[in-house]
Amino acid sequence: MKKRIIGSVIAASIITTGAVADDTLMQRFEKMEKEMAALKAELNAIKAENSKLATQLSTPKSGDSSAPVASASKINETLEDLQDQISSINKKTNGNALKWDVDFRTSVDNLNYKMADGSTQKNDAVFSNRLWLNMSYAATKNLSFVGQLAYNKIFGQRSLTDPATAGMEGFDWISGESAYDDTLRVRSAYFFYTDDELAGLNIPWTFSIGRRPSTEGHLINFRDDVKASSPLAHTVNVEFDGASAKFGTEELTGLNGSYFKLCAGRGMSDAEPRFSSAPYSSQATDTNNIDMFGIILVPYDDKQYSFGMQYTYAYNLIDTATPSLSSGFETVGGLHTATAFAMVNGIGDGWSEFLDDSMVFVSGAMSKTNPYSDGQGMLGSMDSKTGYSYWIGTQFPSLISDEGRWGVEYNHGTKYWRPITYGEDTMIGSKLAARGDAYEIYFTEPLVDDILTFQLRYTYIDYKYSGSNGFFGSSTGTPMSMEEAVNAGYGDSIVDKAQDIRAYIRYKF
Repeated sequence: MKKRIIGSVIAASIITTGAVADDTLMQRFEKMEKEMAALKAELNAIKAENSKLATQLSTPKSGDSSAPVASASKINETLEDLQDQISSINKKTNGNALKWDVDFRTSVDNLNYKMADGSTQKNDAVFSNRLWLNMSYAATKNLSFVGQLAYNKIFGQRSLTDPATAGMEGFDWISGESAYDDTLRVRSAYFFYTDDELAGLNIPWTFSIGRRPSTEGHLINFRDDVKASSPLAHTVNVEFDGASAKFGTEELTGLNGSYFKLCAGRGMSDAEPRFSSAPYSSQATDTNNIDMFGIILVPYDDKQYSFGMQYTYAYNLIDTATPSLSSGFETVGGLHTATAFAMVNGIGDGWSEFLDDSMVFVSGAMSKTNPYSDGQGMLGSMDSKTGYSYWIGTQFPSLISDEGRWGVEYNHGTKYWRPITYGEDTMIGSKLAARGDAYEIYFTEPLVDDILTFQLRYTYIDYKYSGSNGFFGSSTGTPMSMEEAVNAGYGDSIVDKAQDIRAYIRYKF
């Protein structure tokens, strides 16, 4: 029987070699994978046949004490040898190779800004390309690798770079989110472990570490037409390096979809350059490690009704340095954030097809500063300041096609509101960080199934205070009303109102 399998594999290889001589390499791999699937099916059939045969042979016939007894362990050993051979061939025919998929978007944005002094700035058409190359590989049923390479570029060579902000273009928190040059960057790369039990308990759990996906999180993913990453996007939407562990609690609590997740990451390292006198030491730097930890708790999620909460604390946060320091940044303090949301995905119970396919959510959030006594203060004060924000949105079936989606959202933030959402996918800055009011409407329509889609989006932000897109200290994060900004001489550099009209075509496969 072993010879039968080996012979089949050899024959299949010979036939394949001749039959696909004129095909492309990818077509060869696809054919080989199909043949391997057929061989696996044959192997499974043989396993079943041998199991039946082993049972028959291991049970002597009545009155026949001389009947042979087959060794079940010997049969299993033979089958394992065959499985190893199949696995070896499978690897050589691309069955165990890294899997790729493509997400490519071409967009055009019309940008308009009204400054605090009444002057205007605009760009009628900013064209950009964004490419995501998604990769994954499952080495075992429990252990896998997941990654994403990102390219995000404005059409053509940039003609202007502000020396004061040039270093921010490739800032580690947004390097895969902002459109600038043609560099292909690692947006995420991590290994992922999953298991159905934790220490013998019925608690499914996962663990991952690496460059974690922490943009396009919950709620903002509806507008961006992507699968949500872990964070609740109302307070966290940046790239980071770190680790997370998720624990399912549905069996313990009896609540559908309940879980909690622990996260920790590092946003900036105090390590010195490679060719300094003491490479990677931290004694000569003006800033410290920026670390953040948090917990995500989802008490209930039955896919129609869901509720979630998130708390984070980040310490050693930064702002641009005061003139007395030579470094570009200095440490200013820590920041607490907390958010909670409720969502209904399918309004009512069979009231209408339209409501069954509609979704509505509400999210509330707060931030609280913890300024260090030896720094420049945070958000213009040496005292702790608390800010608040709320966010409501809805998404409903398209009025044009069967598969399209429309969405409407509104955000409001107070004077001292400060999330960590620099990676939000907008060209005018994070609407989630707005100290004021933000309005948004969009629709997404499929052009070719779910492979090619079109979206038109309008975002309008009315700032009540400055500093919405600044850092955490007093240099760039101090809130000023538009009148205060004009009186301080910043009227031509503080944005009062901003709008972005975006249209894109996107290919996913």
